[in-house]
Amino acid sequence: MPQPALCIFGEVLFDCFPDGRKVLGGAPFNVAWHLAAFGAHPRLISAVGEDAEGGRIRDAMRAWGMDSASVQTDPHRPTGRVEVSLHAGEPSFDILADCAWDHIRAPDASQIPCGLLYHGTLALRQPVSAGTLETLKAAGPELVFLDVNLRRPWWSREQTLELLNGAHWVKLNRDELHLLAADASENIETLARTLAERHQLRGLVVTLGAEGALAVPADGALVCVAPQPALEVVDTVGAGDAFAAVTLLGILHGWPLETLLARAQSFASRIVGQRGATDADPTLYQGFIKDWTL
Repeated sequence: MPQPALCIFGEVLFDCFPDGRKVLGGAPFNVAWHLAAFGAHPRLISAVGEDAEGGRIRDAMRAWGMDSASVQTDPHRPTGRVEVSLHAGEPSFDILADCAWDHIRAPDASQIPCGLLYHGTLALRQPVSAGTLETLKAAGPELVFLDVNLRRPWWSREQTLELLNGAHWVKLNRDELHLLAADASENIETLARTLAERHQLRGLVVTLGAEGALAVPADGALVCVAPQPALEVVDTVGAGDAFAAVTLLGILHGWPLETLLARAQSFASRIVGQRGATDADPTLYQGFIKDWTL
């Protein structure tokens, strides 16, 4: 059975680390990168500047076999950049304001149809990109996957809860669940079930860091997975994006929820063993591709 057209909407940027390294990033880009490596064919809808960094992104996408036709070039604004600080392995982010991905224009009508539409929250901080997402959603994708990424000061609780109303699947972490919950005093399982029921979601996934992850499907039967041991925790940048990518892959392939969650956790555990969220080494994926018979 042919898979639905997969569209990934949102930011692409460079994560700039204290040691001087610049690594391609942005949650939507990371998700698209991983999906392409796993044999899916994502269409990244984003924007870069007319600058050297934008050229590097296009070159990297072409070399990785990704479709860059829907990555726009903004001649007036720079390619996105984030200064990443690490404290005990945990990242904090200083995100460049008013960059190219804040102004993603709506594609022409022939490019809009998406069977599965992934988006985050950060790229909606400016009205141009926010309006483009509404155009994509109005075209009626079969499934909308919301990857919650709350970055101060670029989010509001009201807007994020409204995005949940327009989603079928949602992924977020423990802290984000507490920020969005009506009663943060409840335990994680109750908060997750309540949020999933309130927004009538087909699936809600909560990543729990060192404790693994849990998922609530439409029938409310909670599924939990223990963390996979990492060879070495270098940093956790992009771990959630790795988890989201394999979750999407599992949805596309119709994996049982228990299998989907275990595989997503396994791949995320591998990603925290490297610097940054992406790596242009195909061997990173080969063992998973073989084990999962992709």
